[in-house]
Amino acid sequence: MVFQLGELFCGPGGLGYAAISSKSNDRKYSIKHKWANDYDPDTCETYRKNICPNSKNSVICADVKLLDLNSLSPINAFAFGFPCNDFSMVGEQKGLNGTYGPLYTYGVKILEKFQPLWFLAENVGGIRTSNEGNAFGEILKALFNTGYDLFPNYYKFEKYGVPQNRHRVIIIGIRKDLNLTFRIPSSKPYIDFDISAGNAILNPPIEAGSYNNELTRQSAIVIERLKHIKPGENAFNAHLPEHLKLNVKGAKISQIYRRLEKDKPSYTITGSGGGGTHVYHWEENRALTNRERARLQTFPDTFIFSGSKESVRKQIGMAVPVLGAKIIFKAILNTFANISYEFEEASFPSIIHKKQDTLIDTSFLKPYLKQDD
Repeated sequence: MVFQLGELFCGPGGLGYAAISSKSNDRKYSIKHKWANDYDPDTCETYRKNICPNSKNSVICADVKLLDLNSLSPINAFAFGFPCNDFSMVGEQKGLNGTYGPLYTYGVKILEKFQPLWFLAENVGGIRTSNEGNAFGEILKALFNTGYDLFPNYYKFEKYGVPQNRHRVIIIGIRKDLNLTFRIPSSKPYIDFDISAGNAILNPPIEAGSYNNELTRQSAIVIERLKHIKPGENAFNAHLPEHLKLNVKGAKISQIYRRLEKDKPSYTITGSGGGGTHVYHWEENRALTNRERARLQTFPDTFIFSGSKESVRKQIGMAVPVLGAKIIFKAILNTFANISYEFEEASFPSIIHKKQDTLIDTSFLKPYLKQDD
């Protein structure tokens, strides 16, 4: 069986590339791209180039609020990494009261219209505590009431072979009438993976002339500052001379001019802009190239990003790690193929229907929503 996948907030294609690269263990179940939507032209072009080069019109580049749902082809699988800006721990965490927080409702509309067999929804770990923990419960309730059993989990992708400390909430929904139970794939098969930043960036070496591998021109003062910052340190905990210290009031973000540690996973790659946020080499006095950042997000070197260097940097930071997503998609396919696989306990209770018209009270989730990062 080939699932026809639709995506909202598709980004450059971390989920999309993982989806079309996944198969069940018996190779009888797979996923095919049907359509996708994002609002950023560079991001859409990246997706077209790598996911659907022969059907470029299947990527609709438009504000989701203006998207005509009636123009979309039927699908039986759906994925959406709804915007995380208002749920991220870096920021005001306005949650459902922010500009971006309510955008998950467009995913709900897709579920109501097409009733796909399954869906995958993704967001940052901070969603657990937004609006005093109420936002996550409201989102789960809305998804459940469209007709799906829910299997949410807080994934720490470094446990799954990703060379990066990247933690995300992913909700798998399976249509209630199918009576299937999704299990969280076990991280045990990946325990011996070398997830160090050094291994990801250096092995194999990035070929000369590779796409998206141009160096950032560092100013003299940045180079001088980096000379005083050791691996794992940042601009605020390193011993910097007075003239190199940052004049920043308020929060001192730990990732500002933070160097990687060669033998450890990278810290979280983000799409944020501004000086000092570009992720810095453990030894050389420079920011990583976008290709090096893409490797930490487990994109293959053949995956080519479109747009300016800054646009590409943002796309990479906003994406879902390909390897982590592929493991989850494979577990979904194995679930539908009725193939058993090794699994582990979920970080949240599953929310499974008792009656078709059940309206759930998600207050029971409160003990599970604490921030443990």
